[in-house]
Amino acid sequence: MDIDTEASAGCAPRPKGYISTSSYPSFMHEQLVGHEGAVMAARFTHTGAYCLTSSRDKSIKLWNPQTGMCIKTYKGHGRDVNDAVGSVDNSRIASAGGDKMVFLWDVGTGQTITRFRGHTSTVNCVRFNKDSTVIISASYDRSVQFWDMRSNNFHPIMTLEEAKDSIPTMDVVDAMILTGSVDGHVRLYDIRMGAMREDYMKDPVTSVQFSHDRNCILASTLNSTVRLLDKESGEMLAEYTGRTNTEYKVDAVLSHNDAYVVSGSEDGDLCYWDLVSGRMLHRASGAHGKSVVASLAYHPKAPMLLSASLDGVVKVWHTVARADGGAVAPDTSGTQKAA
Repeated sequence: MDIDTEASAGCAPRPKGYISTSSYPSFMHEQLVGHEGAVMAARFTHTGAYCLTSSRDKSIKLWNPQTGMCIKTYKGHGRDVNDAVGSVDNSRIASAGGDKMVFLWDVGTGQTITRFRGHTSTVNCVRFNKDSTVIISASYDRSVQFWDMRSNNFHPIMTLEEAKDSIPTMDVVDAMILTGSVDGHVRLYDIRMGAMREDYMKDPVTSVQFSHDRNCILASTLNSTVRLLDKESGEMLAEYTGRTNTEYKVDAVLSHNDAYVVSGSEDGDLCYWDLVSGRMLHRASGAHGKSVVASLAYHPKAPMLLSASLDGVVKVWHTVARADGGAVAPDTSGTQKAA
């Protein structure tokens, strides 16, 4: 079903049986239940058709977020799985473990293809490069390591070691690597140019993301604040406040069209802000009860959100609520207008 809406309209067209609409995903559609421990990360696959969750129960799960069905479970890590992402062709999964290892998985068979050893402590997060030929991992050991999937060399082909403390968050776009560290710095690497710029946030940085237009950086810190920075100069463009985040890693994300900022909170809430004005538009109180909302993921093409909490539950959020109390799934083909 098409939900065709303009950002200025403030609401989507109302399908038959609606009860309420919103221009951002604030109505719960599904719960993804199956993990036996805290969910550390939830990520959409490259196209957004499926999603991956990683947990302290040492497993990764592949889901259909529209139906809530668990398609496959991947087990092999010896400790917590802190992150998992899919390759551009959806045939591989890379995962980051508390066992100091990075795994490369075959999606279909559920077996590991390669186990990369090189980090000396917990691996916090993992990403693929643009064509999914290199895995990039960031660790508590203060390093970022690069792993070539095309060779039989199990040693990292490159290591970044500028951070002075753990690196809990990272984003990768083309040849740019963006990291956030507990040392309070956001670091932007241009691998092609061999250049690095760092911006000091004063407080530990636990979430970073490039804007989709590649002009800005969203950074979340352990002083309950989210900031929007100019990518080239590091100048602060906007600030988003009102959530609670002083102890745990809590994600903040941009919507698929860069219109909204969404963040979890340590009190179980979800907070939504207007990107430009910084005004809080909505607070979903008790979205995850009183459990920390640790991870968020916004669909790459549509107004759809995943939230994962330390209570082990993942929730799927849409923009249109049904009269029966559910939510109407958005068009995820990428043809709809900005919500």
